[in-house]
Amino acid sequence: MQRTVKRRAGGEALRMKTVGEVTVDGLLAHGLDTIYALPGVHNDWFFDALHGASDRLRTVHTRHEQGAAYMALGAALATGRPQTYSVVPGPGLLNSGAALLTAYSMNAQVLALIGQIPARTIGKGFGQLHEIRDQAGIISRLVDYSALMRTPAEAASLVAKAFRAMASGRRGPAALECAIDVWGQSGKAGPVAPLPVKEKPVDVTALRKAAKILGHARRVLIVCGGGALDASPEVTELSAMLQAPVLGYRRGRGVLDSRNPLSVTLPLGHELWAEADAVIGIGTRLLNPMSQWGVDKDLKIVRIDSDPEEPHRFRRADAALIGDAAPVLRKLIDALEKTNIKRAPRRDELEQRQAKTRTRLAKLAPQLAFLDVIRAELPEDGIYVDEVTQVGFAARLAFPVYKPRTFLSPGFQDNLGWGFATALGAQDARRDVPVVSINGDGGFLYTGNELATAMRHRIPLVAIVFADGAFGNVRRIQEERFGNRLIASDLANPDFVRYAESFGAAAERARGPGELRGALRRAMARREPSLIEVPVGPMPSPWEFIHMSRVRGR
Repeated sequence: MQRTVKRRAGGEALRMKTVGEVTVDGLLAHGLDTIYALPGVHNDWFFDALHGASDRLRTVHTRHEQGAAYMALGAALATGRPQTYSVVPGPGLLNSGAALLTAYSMNAQVLALIGQIPARTIGKGFGQLHEIRDQAGIISRLVDYSALMRTPAEAASLVAKAFRAMASGRRGPAALECAIDVWGQSGKAGPVAPLPVKEKPVDVTALRKAAKILGHARRVLIVCGGGALDASPEVTELSAMLQAPVLGYRRGRGVLDSRNPLSVTLPLGHELWAEADAVIGIGTRLLNPMSQWGVDKDLKIVRIDSDPEEPHRFRRADAALIGDAAPVLRKLIDALEKTNIKRAPRRDELEQRQAKTRTRLAKLAPQLAFLDVIRAELPEDGIYVDEVTQVGFAARLAFPVYKPRTFLSPGFQDNLGWGFATALGAQDARRDVPVVSINGDGGFLYTGNELATAMRHRIPLVAIVFADGAFGNVRRIQEERFGNRLIASDLANPDFVRYAESFGAAAERARGPGELRGALRRAMARREPSLIEVPVGPMPSPWEFIHMSRVRGR
């Protein structure tokens, strides 16, 4: 039993608690109700603390550390709220590293709780179990905030600081380490309270300049990335105000409803970039447009970003507004009331251009036929989780997205195999809506073992595996660019239906879009872990619609 030992001046009781108990208290104080984890000896005392709070904090244990980390990532992406995972040091950290790196690239608030070797031996090179040279240094390359917890009082402070760091400036992951012989140490600690997140005031001069640029421009293009996901109402209002098309390629899909004619994807965005006299990038690096499509003196660029280093990375922005997209956009919209010129509605023009784009994309008919089925069966608030596969590439160009955080795509890491376990976390965190995970046969088996986790925790994810017997993208490159000299791209696959059934999951095979429709409908109705295998052949290349030529400048 915890024993009250002292009261602070403010009247809060100090109690004797272990570092593990304080850490659990911190997670609860910050609104978490789930931790994704794989136990091990280095974290035994922490898991004992989790057991003591199991009525308030659910532990979802996975079959591999990458599964735990990807599930936390998926939960964070689907909810927009912080999530956490825990693994042992050394191999456990490295196994979860790809997911933590992806969380960084996607600005996802994922807190990694990583074990450590005995405190007095850290850095000594004794060869302790799971020892890794400079573990803290490795972690620091994957997150913006990391620290080592040494005492209960310090743990209380560091947990609060980690959550504040994840929510400050550019969102992203954080990590806390704790040694095997520290988790169970007892000491005096008070309640863990969230720390306030300071918001920097918007630069008034930059705001006025941005309003002048956009207000006077005739053909504005808005480009949205992941930093705009929580600013959908403001982006929608700004788009209507400026009669500006909104381009979302991957992370920005759904910020403006795809049913709005002003919502465009990459191929039409490429055309509009060439015509624009002003562009406003909201929560995006603008990597493809600025590095591939080009810029010139006739294009004014306004940037909104929470990271002050981002707006000037390629070419110095004509106006840079630093802060969270929603409040900054609200101020910008107010300022535009004084400067905005009247423009003709662009609805008819863009509807016609959208139709032409769909005609161009008809080349991808095999992929689009499957995507049409998924879109028709998935509710508008259902979540689609992308993968690095032929159907996934086409989805980034043509899949209609109606709401933010319903199209999850792996950011600039674009790492094969991220999808299934990430989707599992998204479905676990959003049990109120269906989640569909699309996979290639190559990527699925990275984390296909987490079907065991889906069954153990009754997570009703529907996974579709498009099986072509190859790393399809690798094979195409070898065929087209290397004279059909194929190497290391063919796969020996299991029978995916029997594979899923061996875990106890529902599974069936769908040969073509028509059969997929029925299979998907049945899987969603079951609301239990389900897999659909779709045998496919080679599919048309999407790359002409993704890697497009320079249209401005040199």
